[in-house]
Amino acid sequence: MRRCAAIAVLLAFAAPAAARAQGADDRSLLMPGVSYTRDVEFTPHGPVVVHVLNAPRPGGLYGLKPVLSNDLIVGRETVTSMEKRASGGATVAGVNGDLFNFRDGHPSGVLMRNGVLDSTPLAERSSTAITADGTIRVDRARYIGYWRGNGQRRALNFNQPPGTNGVSLFTRSWAPSTPPFGDTTEAILSAFPDARPNTDLTGTVAQIKTGGNTPIPPGGAVLVARGSSASKLAAEAPVGTVVTTRLTFNVDWSAVTDAIGGGPVLLRAGKPVFRANEGFTAGQLAPRQPGYSVGMTNFELALTMMRLGCVTASGLDAGGSTTMAFDGALLNRPSDGPERPVAEALLVTYYGVYVPFPGTTVLSPNGDGVGEKQTLAYKVVRQSNVSATLIAPDGSTRPVDAGDRAPGTYKFTWSGTRADGSVEAEGKWRFNVNATDTSGQSSTADRLFTLNQTLANLMLSTTSTTVRSGLRGTVTLAHPAKVVVTIQTASGIVVRRLARGVDLQPGTYSYGWNGRRDSGVRAFGGRYVFRVSATNEFGTVDLTKPFTARR
Repeated sequence: MRRCAAIAVLLAFAAPAAARAQGADDRSLLMPGVSYTRDVEFTPHGPVVVHVLNAPRPGGLYGLKPVLSNDLIVGRETVTSMEKRASGGATVAGVNGDLFNFRDGHPSGVLMRNGVLDSTPLAERSSTAITADGTIRVDRARYIGYWRGNGQRRALNFNQPPGTNGVSLFTRSWAPSTPPFGDTTEAILSAFPDARPNTDLTGTVAQIKTGGNTPIPPGGAVLVARGSSASKLAAEAPVGTVVTTRLTFNVDWSAVTDAIGGGPVLLRAGKPVFRANEGFTAGQLAPRQPGYSVGMTNFELALTMMRLGCVTASGLDAGGSTTMAFDGALLNRPSDGPERPVAEALLVTYYGVYVPFPGTTVLSPNGDGVGEKQTLAYKVVRQSNVSATLIAPDGSTRPVDAGDRAPGTYKFTWSGTRADGSVEAEGKWRFNVNATDTSGQSSTADRLFTLNQTLANLMLSTTSTTVRSGLRGTVTLAHPAKVVVTIQTASGIVVRRLARGVDLQPGTYSYGWNGRRDSGVRAFGGRYVFRVSATNEFGTVDLTKPFTARR
């Protein structure tokens, strides 16, 4: 059994339910209804890092859509790049797609987008299909195609290089031109419908030529024949002939709108599949990221999906292709290091209003230069009537924006002060946005942040010192609070606690560090952070100052 990705990246879908609004209390909530978690499972083989996206069932404001790299079968693109291209039409989060040919990037299995076929299924592996009502199904689909001119029906490949004596139909989703074979006869169809399966697709031959690299006309297609099929194409599809093609599957996909290849099947009816008997190379790869994430077998992945509550599951490309991202930003750590360009992505799409996390989690307009301004924003991807407000700790509101808005991102800054210059109420604030698009669909999104002036003016006696000399930090406390003061490494590991939750009254306080750890041993040289944290009725606020210590 082949080994799955060194980092297990999963998509899980919940039953239909009202989507939660976003909130700063839950940093895992990427957008309304869509959450992200990162867990570490400790196994006898080592740690396994599992990244999970959980989203509502497709339908209404949500979709599950495959995206083709560069909008072409040939070529590759990173998942983050594909998301950035898609972000104008939706807020997106997702993973990489099917296995692919490393040489030219074409996917190994099926790809269908909005009912239009781009690539045919691989009969030896599972294909994942999404129906119009949001049902996800995993089938072993097999493609059968034919073409017919003024002769008999003949076998037809689709958007893949023809065999030595084969015929292939190439649409604009393949590439700008047909493959560069020199031994072909090619019939250019100047007008050709979208390549929808199980439908007669007809086009008129506008030109016959030989050799490859034939430009595929917009709204058209090209039939490419090699070997013994070349003479048959020339004889049975001369210029002016109406050619009929049909692209069919052995499974009923009449309700399917989107599909993507991959495999193997992992769960059927909520039960894990131990041996799928699909067309994958036997064997098991070595761990890709020892010490961080050793990976898991397909059956272990199936058990993980079952524990997440999934009913239907199938694998996608693994190893260095394994990628999870949100709105063009990586969420996982690819095992190759850099993000690998791949053939496709499978994206959760959200079409309602989206509110990014505020620029700062704590607004502190006290004049010390830290957290003085709050940055707020919202995004709509459809023409919408919008109402954006700030909700104060006491429930009163402050208008931010309202009216009919075109698709785009709208940004605002807020100083946390009233018109007379006085500071607004301290505590939790909510930035809330409601939108109704032109189709009548309503959505809401919000984020929380706090306004808290408790801490101010953290100052260090020096920013560069020896471990033996140490340093001193001072801070001003504006309200009573429980205070924690620590020395941390640049990565956040606490090496010394200078104050452990001490209740303090307003005033200025000073704390010295003698260069030693909590154990009494002198710290190593390196980069450190002096951190002060204060918690009270208004929330928790932190101030930090970096410094360098030499041994």
